[in-house]
Amino acid sequence: MNEAEFDKFADEYHSMHVASITASGEGPEFFAAYKIADLAFEQAQKRTAQSQPPSILDFGSGSGSSIPYMLARFPGSELTCLDVSKRSLELAASRFSSQASFVSFDGTTLPFPDASFDIVFAACVFHHIDHDSHLGLLREWQRVLRPGGMALVYEHNPNNPMTRRVVDSCPFDENAHLINGSAMRDRMLKAGFSDAAVRFRVFFPRLLRALRPIERGLSWLPLGAQYYVVARRS
Repeated sequence: MNEAEFDKFADEYHSMHVASITASGEGPEFFAAYKIADLAFEQAQKRTAQSQPPSILDFGSGSGSSIPYMLARFPGSELTCLDVSKRSLELAASRFSSQASFVSFDGTTLPFPDASFDIVFAACVFHHIDHDSHLGLLREWQRVLRPGGMALVYEHNPNNPMTRRVVDSCPFDENAHLINGSAMRDRMLKAGFSDAAVRFRVFFPRLLRALRPIERGLSWLPLGAQYYVVARRS
């Protein structure tokens, strides 16, 4: 993960994102809210009750687009935003200074003690990271999660032609290397996570939004524009 690369696009990220997803008929806010809704859904499936709001690490948080949706879905939670881009964190802090903690890191070692978080979440971050570094970072996730904690990685689905078109046309993704869902699941299992499962998402553009209520029932179908892998720390 290269700080300079992400700093270069930090101020223009939102406008570039808007331009790249025009075909979907939706804006970045829709996709940010969608991902956090899935995170909340998965957390609600936990069998063990939690007596207090979770401590959440937003890994690769960028300029903080997930923050308002995270706090709406997890009221009272302790939210930490982590990124290699100091400029992105500055922008996030200027928008949401009192609503989260903002921490930079070296791209390799998470600067937190063992068992610090209940949830670790990443929204379309790992395709920006050299694939040889994935396993080490996922082991760091395993380290900072509490026993029974949840890890969720959201990513673009390389098997979807529209997704490939969007990624290829976005300057922010100029060095992106997409990874398919089964490979990401296997890496999470190799890192020590358990119960790793792939869910495919984002099947219908705004023009077909009336069909979106059936999307969760299609999560097995590897044609969605994006997917996530959800797993637990044993």
